[in-house]
Amino acid sequence: SYVNDVTNYVNYLITKILVDDMNQVTSEHIRSYLAFMKKKKMTTSSLSRNLCSIKSFHRFLTVDNYVKNNVSKEITAPKIEKKLPTVLSIEEVTKLLEVVQGDKPFDLRNMAMLELIYGTGLRVSELVGLKVTDMRFTSRQIRVLGKGSKERIVPVNDYALKKVREYLMHARPFLQGMKKDTGFLFLNNHGEAISRVGFFKILKTLTDAAGIEKNVSPHTLRHSYATHLLEAGVDIRLIQELLGHEDIATTQIYTHLSLNKIKEVYGSSHPRQKE
Repeated sequence: SYVNDVTNYVNYLITKILVDDMNQVTSEHIRSYLAFMKKKKMTTSSLSRNLCSIKSFHRFLTVDNYVKNNVSKEITAPKIEKKLPTVLSIEEVTKLLEVVQGDKPFDLRNMAMLELIYGTGLRVSELVGLKVTDMRFTSRQIRVLGKGSKERIVPVNDYALKKVREYLMHARPFLQGMKKDTGFLFLNNHGEAISRVGFFKILKTLTDAAGIEKNVSPHTLRHSYATHLLEAGVDIRLIQELLGHEDIATTQIYTHLSLNKIKEVYGSSHPRQKE
C-alpha cells in the first residue's frame, strides 16, 4: 500500500506538476494532489492513509539528504468522521432472544451466550475466552480477562445467570462428550471452545431468523448494552468501568447515540415539533 501510494503521488508530480526534482516540491503541490484524489471520490480514511505514506516518503528524503526541507510537515491529515456504531433497540433484542427458545443443547448454549453478552457488554473475545471458573453465581458476577490481560469483575443479571446454569447442567456435558475438559465455558459441537467466528455465524443465523435487517455483529450487542444503560440513566463513568475502557473518550461515543435517541423522541413527541 505504501509503495502504491508513493508511486501514484510521484507520477502525479511528474505528469501534472511537471516536477523533475523533489527539491522543487512544495506543500501546495501536496495539497493539490490530495484535492485531486478527493475529486476522484477517495474516502477520508484513504486520503489520510495516503498522506501518511507521503509524509513518510518526504521524511525519508530529508533524513537521507535527498532534499533540504521536509515540506510535508505543515500538512495536517483530514478529519476522519467517526461512524456511530449500530445499536439494536430493546424490541429488536427481545426478538433476537425469542428465536433462541428451545431445550436442545445448542439452543441452551446459544441462549446463555446471548443473554450473557447482552447482559454484561462483553467483547466477543472475552465471551469465548470465559472459563467455567470465571462464573461467580453466589455474588452474581463474572471474572473477565480483557484487553492487555487486564482483569475486571462484571455484575450479571439473574436471568442471564439462570440461562448459564441451565446450559451448564443440561447442554455443556453433551457438547463436551468424551473430550478432555479444557475448562472453557462455551463449547462447540466438537467439545472445544467456541471461536469468535463460530459465535459470529450463530449470531448471523439468529438475526436473520428474527427478521432484523441491521448489520449485526457481536460488537453490536456490546454497543446495545452500553446505550440501553445510558438511556436508563446509568452514569457514563460506571459504564466505562463495566466495558473495561481505559479512556472515558472511548465510552463517550454512547452519549452521541443517546442524544440521537433523545432527538428522535423529541421530534415525534413535542407538540410544537409536530406542527
